[in-house]
Amino acid sequence: MRGITKTFPGVTALDDVNLTVRRGEIHAICGENGAGKSTLMKVLSGVYGHGTYTGEILFDGEPCHFNGIRDSERRGIVIIHQELALIPYLSIAENIFLGNERVQRGLIDWNKTNADAAALLARVGLRENPVTPAMDIGVGKQQLVEIAKALSKEVRLLILDEPTAALNDEDSAHLLDLLRGLRDQGITCVIISHKLNEIEAIADATTILRDGRTIETLDMHAPGGVGEDRIIAGMVGRDLEHRFPPHTPDVGEEVLRIEDWTVHSPTQPGRRVVDGASLTLRAGEIVGLAGLMGAGRTELAMSVFGRSYGVNISGRVFKRGRPIALRTVEEAIGHGIAYATEDRKRYGLNLIEDIQRNVSGAALSKLSVRGWVDDNREYRVAENFRGSLNIKAPGVGTVTGTLSGGNQQKVVLAKWIFTDPEVLILDEPTRGIDVGAKYEIYTIINRLAEQGKAVLVISSELPELLGICDRIYALSAGRITGSVERAEFSPERLMRLMTRIKE
Repeated sequence: MRGITKTFPGVTALDDVNLTVRRGEIHAICGENGAGKSTLMKVLSGVYGHGTYTGEILFDGEPCHFNGIRDSERRGIVIIHQELALIPYLSIAENIFLGNERVQRGLIDWNKTNADAAALLARVGLRENPVTPAMDIGVGKQQLVEIAKALSKEVRLLILDEPTAALNDEDSAHLLDLLRGLRDQGITCVIISHKLNEIEAIADATTILRDGRTIETLDMHAPGGVGEDRIIAGMVGRDLEHRFPPHTPDVGEEVLRIEDWTVHSPTQPGRRVVDGASLTLRAGEIVGLAGLMGAGRTELAMSVFGRSYGVNISGRVFKRGRPIALRTVEEAIGHGIAYATEDRKRYGLNLIEDIQRNVSGAALSKLSVRGWVDDNREYRVAENFRGSLNIKAPGVGTVTGTLSGGNQQKVVLAKWIFTDPEVLILDEPTRGIDVGAKYEIYTIINRLAEQGKAVLVISSELPELLGICDRIYALSAGRITGSVERAEFSPERLMRLMTRIKE
């Protein structure tokens, strides 16, 4: 790709970007949110057709003009987007060959469809019946189905946008092994990822974008290797000796106490997903909640937040020493509790609405007079948050779905900060965002603690919890197995608590 420039109204997304990928390599693309990574790949795959950008694309040395995805797929270029595009009610086989059906005499040959699908599933290491509906398999397996779908199109260049963002460690490792296998078969891969440890482990070369421009391309096999710190320096334009902003806790009195909290699964009523959990949160304190996948972290948070998850919930909640009822989300907000969900796209934001309406959504009563929302006040509130949280957008009228992941997360935080909570529960607050945006989110969390708020942070990344928290609870199989003070933090100690089996 040579001299690629792509503009949107008021924004230059790509500015004279160059990218060279060699046959049979895994080439990573890194950059902060909004750097232009996904836009560049959408240009390459024909999502943004020829004529909507300037510059040229050469594939196998030949100039290419792609006017749509079908054009690029004919040349063997296939993109798998971060938001998986499977149709849940269709079978795995139907999804694999959608738009590329196995037809005989004008009718779909179901025997050939299912047999070919089974062969492709075996190739990606997925042991599922091809007639299984896509909605009945997990996200990790759905990602493999997407790759099988790409292989059905005789892919030569496979583009993956954040392929492991929603996967657990086991599924991520399997996917990376699969990509190595595809590379050995001569298939070239371009991977966009924020997980720098994965890039360090799998990439042959890494191109760094910053503010829509090409910064450099690193040979990952160079003498001495290329570490995460070197990649980060290129991404943010500065060395990040400290990935976490300084934080001096000023811990006050107890704000929230949860005692003997038990939650049963709504789909398996006999199963306890949270089992007798007890914890306390104090003013000005950042408390972490660590646990492996399935430990019950999100279930605990959502059940406390107005019983928005679970059945047969029991236990007691005290605010400043007095018992409170949290039967609905409205009651939870009324008691000064806010919960920023781990899935901002599905539950945290209205992506087709603008920033202004998203910020005000959880506290409209603060802006209303006799039942009518004051648009001017709503605008001023959103504009103040845009400035104070450094939300990068032309204005608060910008549609939230067009923002980068980091800026969407800031809008989620703005929405809940506007409710003026005393307790803020942040579930995976930096999932899917880059190191530069993470630093800004950490700074906001510190600021909230300095204002005297009690903050509970749920994260799958142990280094993140160790870097920002004052105290960390460990959760295993729904039970709190211990808490660790900052002075005693260590990954090994937390991991022991996170893997402790119920006695």
